[in-house]
Amino acid sequence: MRKFYYDFHLHSCLSPCGDNDMTPNNIAGMAKLNGLNIVALTDHNSVLNTPAFFEAAKRYSIVPVAGMELTTAEDIHVVCLFETLGQALSFGEAVNKRRTLIKNRVEIFGEQLILDGDDEIKGSEQFLLSNATSITVDESLAFVESYGGICYPAHVDRESNGIIATLGTFPEEPPFRFAEFNDAANIEKYREKYPVLADKPVLVSSDAHYLENMREAQHFFELEGESEQEIRADLFRKLRNGINR
Repeated sequence: MRKFYYDFHLHSCLSPCGDNDMTPNNIAGMAKLNGLNIVALTDHNSVLNTPAFFEAAKRYSIVPVAGMELTTAEDIHVVCLFETLGQALSFGEAVNKRRTLIKNRVEIFGEQLILDGDDEIKGSEQFLLSNATSITVDESLAFVESYGGICYPAHVDRESNGIIATLGTFPEEPPFRFAEFNDAANIEKYREKYPVLADKPVLVSSDAHYLENMREAQHFFELEGESEQEIRADLFRKLRNGINR
């Protein structure tokens, strides 16, 4: 068993308001400098930069995880993670059919750039990625699991797009296995206030949209395996079983 320091909530330049310096290679390089070992790319309602991120991560010996930050119909953010790139790409196609297409305003939200593995621009997403999909929070868990993924509410300790701020509580249904915190210092306070969180495993991630917001190594999983596939398989075994270390 080895410690793999993680961040499972990062945005590339594809995400609205994501800095253009958040390229796949820059993210992987900063993760390496910060001592991270396993990292998920979770752009808003899209996985189009995950293939490039997988290429970039190999250059820095980072184990990549394909993900997405899904915006539900209630405007709640949910982190979705997938064991394989293929699963994530299939999920991305399904989510694309459930999006409300509103033209992106580049001057406000940014360019939403799609890059290749060398950080060269392949194109851009023309429709705003951050607005709500038609996928409700009640159906999100089963929907993600139907594509082989796992999901959990993002940054439950924040007002903006957090499930608690939106619903007034952390619901018992659907039975999310995890809750994500943006600040670990808030965990005990929230567990005291919301009993459903008392025994629920938590993950702590940065939700970084800028390179300087990426955090140094602190939170980790103890994982087995030599190859990327073996390490990810052990991670997802633990995630599916509700284990956060």
